[in-house]
Amino acid sequence: MSDKESNNNNDDNNFFNKNPLITFALFSVIIILLFKVVVGEGGGLGNETSQGNVRTKQVSYSKFKELVNTKSLSKVEIGQTYIKAKSADGQVYSTRIVPGDTKLIEELDKQGIEYTGFSETNWFTEMFGFLLPFLIIIAIWMFFAGRMQKSMGSGMLGMGNSKKMINSEKPKTKFDDVAGVEEAKEEVQEIVDFLKHPGRYVEIGAKIPKGVLLVGSPGTGKTLLAKAVAGEADVPFFSVSGSSFIEMFVGVGAARVRDLFEQAKKDAPSIIFIDEIDAIGKSRAAGGMMGGNDEREQTLNQLLAEMDGFGTDTPIIILAATNRPEILDSALLRPGRFDRQVLVDKPDFEGRIKILKVHMKNVKIDDDVEIEEVARLTAGLAGADLANIINEAALLAGRKSQKTVKQENLFESVERAIAGLSKKSRRINTKEKKIVAYHESGHALLAETTEGAKKVSKVSIVPRGLAALGYTLNKPEENRFMMQRNEMWAEVDVLLGGRAAEEVFIGEISTGAGNDLERATDIIKSMVQTYGMSDIAGLMVLEKSKQSFLGGGQQSSREYSEKMAENMDEFIKSSLNEHYASVIARLEEYKDAIEDMVALLYKKENITGEEVQEIIINFEKENNIDSKVHIVTDEIKEELKEDAKMTKTSKDEEENK
Repeated sequence: MSDKESNNNNDDNNFFNKNPLITFALFSVIIILLFKVVVGEGGGLGNETSQGNVRTKQVSYSKFKELVNTKSLSKVEIGQTYIKAKSADGQVYSTRIVPGDTKLIEELDKQGIEYTGFSETNWFTEMFGFLLPFLIIIAIWMFFAGRMQKSMGSGMLGMGNSKKMINSEKPKTKFDDVAGVEEAKEEVQEIVDFLKHPGRYVEIGAKIPKGVLLVGSPGTGKTLLAKAVAGEADVPFFSVSGSSFIEMFVGVGAARVRDLFEQAKKDAPSIIFIDEIDAIGKSRAAGGMMGGNDEREQTLNQLLAEMDGFGTDTPIIILAATNRPEILDSALLRPGRFDRQVLVDKPDFEGRIKILKVHMKNVKIDDDVEIEEVARLTAGLAGADLANIINEAALLAGRKSQKTVKQENLFESVERAIAGLSKKSRRINTKEKKIVAYHESGHALLAETTEGAKKVSKVSIVPRGLAALGYTLNKPEENRFMMQRNEMWAEVDVLLGGRAAEEVFIGEISTGAGNDLERATDIIKSMVQTYGMSDIAGLMVLEKSKQSFLGGGQQSSREYSEKMAENMDEFIKSSLNEHYASVIARLEEYKDAIEDMVALLYKKENITGEEVQEIIINFEKENNIDSKVHIVTDEIKEELKEDAKMTKTSKDEEENK
C-alpha cells in the first residue's frame, strides 16, 4: 500500500474527520473558555485568584457595601457588570453589580471614597466579537463541503475522482464456475492467455483485442464471465457501472473515465469492466444535443480517446456488457476499440443441465431428481432464472421440513418461474371454475392431438400470477430455433382450443380467451407480413421492423397499400374462422375425453401431461380412432440424448482441428 493510500486510510479512520459535528462543538467550547479566561475577572464566588503580586478577593455585594460604609476602601473602579476596589492595606476586592442599585454613587460620595469607571472590553474581545459570525459561517461551510466531498468523491464536487464509484478486486471466480456458455468462454480464452503471457504475443507481432463487448439478455452471466476472465488471469478487476459516470455537472463523467484508466494503468496487467455501457455509449446520432446529452457525449468522447490512448502492447483489456447493442455508437464498435462482440446467449438443453448442476452443488438433492426433465421444462430461461429455480425449490423443501429437494419441489419452482405464484387464497365460484376447467382442457386436447404442437406438461385450474385463473404448461421436446408453417398453424389451433371448448361444452363464451385470440392473430399476421407464408403477399415483406436485441421496443414501418391491408385483414379473419371450425370439430369428436379430463381436474386441480395422454389414448382405443397422440417414449428420449452427444462430439472434433 502506498503512503498516500495510508494517509487516506488514516484520515478516514480519524475520529474528528468522521464526526464533524462533535469537532465543531468542541472547537466552540474551547474558544468560549479561552474568551472567559482572557477577559474574565476570576473564578466563582468565594474563590481567590492572583494577578501578579496583588491578591484579588471575590466578595459578595453586601460585603462590598459593608466595606464602603466602614470606610475600609481607598479607591473603587466601576465597570458594566462588576466592581473592583482597593483597600488601604493593598487588598483588592471584586464583586458583581446588583442591577437596580442606584444609591452606590451617593454612598461613595458620602464616605469620601475616590471612584472611577473602566471598560471591561479590550482589543481581543472586540476583535473576537467581530470575527465570531464569520467563523461560524466558515465552520458551517466546511461541514457541508466535507459531506458533499464524501458523497461525490474528492475534489470540488467530486470532479476528477471515481474511487468511490470503482470496485477494485481480484476475483476468485474461474471458468469452471461459469456453465452453459461454452462458446463465449472459448472467445475470451485467448484474452486470459494474453494477460498471463503478454510478451508471447508482442514478440510475434500479434495485436490482442483492446475491448470485448459481451452481449446477451439479462441473467445470462455476462458479469460472471467477465469476473471469470480476471480470475483465470489472476489480474486486478476494475468494475464500474455505466450510469456512475453520468452526473448533473458537465465534465464529471469525462474526469471519472480518465481516473478509471489511470488506476488501471498503474496496476497493469488489469481488466476494466463497464457494466451497462449503453448508459454512456448510446449513439450520438439519436436524440437532441442539449442538456444531459452534452454530458453523456463528453463522457463517450473521453472513453473513445482513452481506448485509443494505450498501445497494443499495454496489458489492459476492456470488457463491457450490454443487452442493447443496437443503440451503441458506431465509433465505439469499430476495430481498435471494441474489436470483438461475444454473444452470451441463453443456454441450450445441455447448457441448462450444466447450469443446474453448478447451482445444485451446495443443495441437498434427492436421488430421484431427474435434471434432464427440469432442463427440458426450462427452455428459454437464462442462467439467473435457473439459479432462482433451484433456490425456490430449496425454500419449498425447507418449508415442508424435508431433508432433501425432491423432483416435485423443482417442478413447483419451475411453475412459479413460468406461470407465477399460485393464489390458493383466491377463491373462484363454481361457475368460473367450470369455465376454466373446460377452457384449459380444450388447450390440452388440441396440444396433444395436433401435429407440430408443443406437448402438455401440466394442466392446472389453480389461479396463478396476477390474472391467470388456470394454465396449460407446454414443453418442447428439444431445443428449437425456428418454426415451420405447420407448427405455427398448430400453435394457432392450440390457442383457439380454449375459446372453442367454452362454446362447445358451456354454450357461451367468456373474456378468458382474450390473450389467446390476440396471440393467434399476431401469429397469422406475422406469417403474412414478415415470413411470406401466405398467398396474400407471396414472398413480399409488407412490414420492416427494427427489433431490439431483447425483442422489446419494436418499431415497424408500414409499406403496403390500403387494398393490401384489406386483403390481409380478410385473410386473417377467414383463417381464424376456418381453424376455429376445425378445432370445434376436433373437440366434438373427443367430447368424452374432455369430460373425463374436466372431472379429473375438478378432483385434483392439477394433472400431468402423462395423465392427459392416458385419457386421450383410452378414449381413442374405446372408439377405434387412430391415435393422434405423440408419446415421448424412453426410446425417443434416448435418441435425443444420443443427438446431444453427437453434437458435443462434433464440437470437440472441431476444437481439436
